[in-house]
Amino acid sequence: MPQLLSKRWLRCLLALGCGPLITLSLAPFNLWLFAPLACALLYWLLQQDSTPRQGLLTGWLFGFGLFASGTSWVYVSIHDYGSASPVLAGLLTLLFVAGLALFQALHGWLWVRFLRGQPQQLRDALAFAALWVVSDAFRGWFLTGFPWLYSGYSQLDGPLAALAALGGVWLISFVLALTGAVLVQLSGSTLPRPQRAGRLALLMLIWLTGFSLKDQPWTQATGQPLSVAVVQGNIEQNLKWDPEQIGAQLDLYREMSLNAPAADLLVWPETAVPLFRDTAERWLDFMHQRAHERGSALLTGIPVRHTLDDGQKRYYNGVTVLGAGSGEYLKQKLVPFGEYVPLQDWLRGLIEFFNLPMSDFARGPSGQPPLQAQGYRVAPYICYEVVYPEFARELAARSDILLTISNDSWFGRSIGPLQHLQMAQMRALEAGRWMIRGTNNGISVLIDPFGRITADIPQFEQAVLHGQVTPMQGLTPYLRFGSWPLVILCSLVLALSFYRTREVRGGKTPRAQ
Repeated sequence: MPQLLSKRWLRCLLALGCGPLITLSLAPFNLWLFAPLACALLYWLLQQDSTPRQGLLTGWLFGFGLFASGTSWVYVSIHDYGSASPVLAGLLTLLFVAGLALFQALHGWLWVRFLRGQPQQLRDALAFAALWVVSDAFRGWFLTGFPWLYSGYSQLDGPLAALAALGGVWLISFVLALTGAVLVQLSGSTLPRPQRAGRLALLMLIWLTGFSLKDQPWTQATGQPLSVAVVQGNIEQNLKWDPEQIGAQLDLYREMSLNAPAADLLVWPETAVPLFRDTAERWLDFMHQRAHERGSALLTGIPVRHTLDDGQKRYYNGVTVLGAGSGEYLKQKLVPFGEYVPLQDWLRGLIEFFNLPMSDFARGPSGQPPLQAQGYRVAPYICYEVVYPEFARELAARSDILLTISNDSWFGRSIGPLQHLQMAQMRALEAGRWMIRGTNNGISVLIDPFGRITADIPQFEQAVLHGQVTPMQGLTPYLRFGSWPLVILCSLVLALSFYRTREVRGGKTPRAQ
């Protein structure tokens, strides 16, 4: 085996194959042990690379395997709903995957060129974990970000789940990467026995801490439970924006809501009302009155159109509250190509995918207040917004209940909606708050403060979900401090590792070949 793995081509194949292990650790597979295994394999592979160029290739292959397996749902969106041919949809998906893999390539290059030290040193493992988190965070920020497939989500049902309330999903990712690197160090025969015992003790301490904090309540109820009704209309995506179908859709949501038992909170999904708010005022006034009569606060997704002073119009993806509540929220984190088209002067008109309905939204302003419903503060996240840890944290800290509405019809029967749900569960766990998730075609759920689903409607069913949520007060450590403690730790580790590595190399870095 050592002779086989000494061959460069076989190590490249292994790098390509170990990326999908992260995907298998996440929803819907949930094989959480594969996450630290993938980290260990990447750490070992990068230790074998002799030049930064080899590290770059190893990282890119790992990333390509990860995103090709984990974001295959992009093909469904482009082909099934963007009307692209199978060849064109496949090509665009490959370009998307190859581009995302560059983030992992950068990780591999930086590690080999600037940070890699002696493989027996604990500092080496800590630097690998720190760079792993920095790479994830950079991918979640650069060019509006793509914060998908973080390894930390694998622990939602694993022993480290409780660490989310301490430092968020990135703290869990840090621990997983550190665990993988330390396991590789422990597998070597040159590590002295005292150091081996110390590494084992460190891993046991971290993992036992995570396990011991399971079900630790960081927040408390601030009121009586509220009844909730979530309407899942299951509207076909190809009918969603058809002018001839708008009346039928409005009738459907009205009848499903009024025929269901009254609830304190009535939730409709993203763009459930497929009309701009200013053109649907009479219908909204009717629903406002009905909600008041039933003692309900109706929270619904609806497009919003604003006219600026110069006469220009801005379009927003929004949420509004009717009945026993108030407020309007305009989406801030937009989906590229789905809600806006980058370089639209060049791309619009090339293929139908770049002309999807409602793909000219503007970004809502920052600092928007929570919505008000039944006297409580509700933090709204529209679709993609719930996958941004720090963005979600800021609004959650000012709220009593979390709400995310979405339309995952774009992803068909792929694994995308299940990954999306898993990230929403993690946001509830990080915040220690109940979350209501309402979607057009599933999965609509209620999530408790520990990230557990308490009620759900399966995908592709037309139904109303009934349950209860409790407003919560207090702040988890993550809501209070955010990622700053982890940022400081990673910065110190990386700075020390960079300094010591340069010192060992005599102030020189290896030349890229």
